Amino acid sequence: MSSEPLVPETRVLAVASHVVYGYVGNTMATFVMQSLGCEVAALNTVHFSNHTGYKQVKGTKATAQEIRDLYQGLQQSYLTDFDVLLSGYAPSAAAVEAVGEIGLDLQRKAEKKPGSFFWILDPVMGDQGRIYVNEDVVPAYKKIIHHADLILPNQFEAELLSGIKITSLHTLAEAITAIHKTYSVPHIIVTSVQLTTLSHSASTTAPPSTLTVIGSTTRSDGSPRLFRVDVPALDCFFSGTGDMFAALTVARLREAVFSADPALRHTKSWVSPDSVPATELPLAKATVKVLASMHSVLENTIRARDEELRASSADADEEPVEDTDEARQKREHLRRTKAAEVRLVRNVKFLRDPVVRFEVQAWSE
Repeated sequence: MSSEPLVPETRVLAVASHVVYGYVGNTMATFVMQSLGCEVAALNTVHFSNHTGYKQVKGTKATAQEIRDLYQGLQQSYLTDFDVLLSGYAPSAAAVEAVGEIGLDLQRKAEKKPGSFFWILDPVMGDQGRIYVNEDVVPAYKKIIHHADLILPNQFEAELLSGIKITSLHTLAEAITAIHKTYSVPHIIVTSVQLTTLSHSASTTAPPSTLTVIGSTTRSDGSPRLFRVDVPALDCFFSGTGDMFAALTVARLREAVFSADPALRHTKSWVSPDSVPATELPLAKATVKVLASMHSVLENTIRARDEELRASSADADEEPVEDTDEARQKREHLRRTKAAEVRLVRNVKFLRDPVVRFEVQAWSE
């Protein structure tokens, strides 16, 4: 068991996808948050056999009305005393709107107690220059994110929300500033930024094998307080890492807020006074711990993946020779995708006791 105390008691409503096998969406987020001591109520927006990276899936998507019905069931039994809403993948624009209604209802309940409720929204729309939801999901998110306290877009989603193509450090700063201004979102973390392709001088270039996370909390005038954390990139594609990041952020941000000036936990959206520098922001301190946990879990996942692939290679050699190239390629894809599933349970100690190896830096364009 961890020698560290659990994070402050936290009741979370997690609205995201669910898979029977593996760890993405709520399957990932629920375990992560519960491992750190959070009480989690999971409202699942899809029920799939596995994540879509396998390129084949069975299951169902929840309708907007089904999402509303589940929440109304909680309401009628007075089960909506949540401290945090974590919202992730929604399968349609109508479902995004339904999630927005839930967020607004929980905010209304907390109006008389500033800081007693916090909404973290992951605007799942696409990645790597490609939208993988219906086109109408994007404007649906644009309508609700100004109600959120913290949003977690990746680089491509930050471009969609800001309307700014991120091609340099300058345009990245512009995009974050625009999101703060356009949507009045107090906190932003942009994940998986490839600074090697955005740099405009050698002094600001991260090493080629580095991923950078950029975060910001606004000042009272709406200007950003930017920070960055650089982490080594790992040579493997994982599914569910965004969900792990979001879930860890729920726990670690609440922990950081409760460790700060006691007045902060009673402040709307947990926005620190202007005198707090970027590196001392609760969001920055939380991000360092989040990335430390993730890096350790994923390093161990790579080791386990390699062992599984070695062990399964003998079976692959014994496959029928009459198989078509297409069948062999499909089976190999499935074998590699399964081997790359995040090893969460066996590495729970790194969720609870992260070995902090990365530093947060103040960043100004």
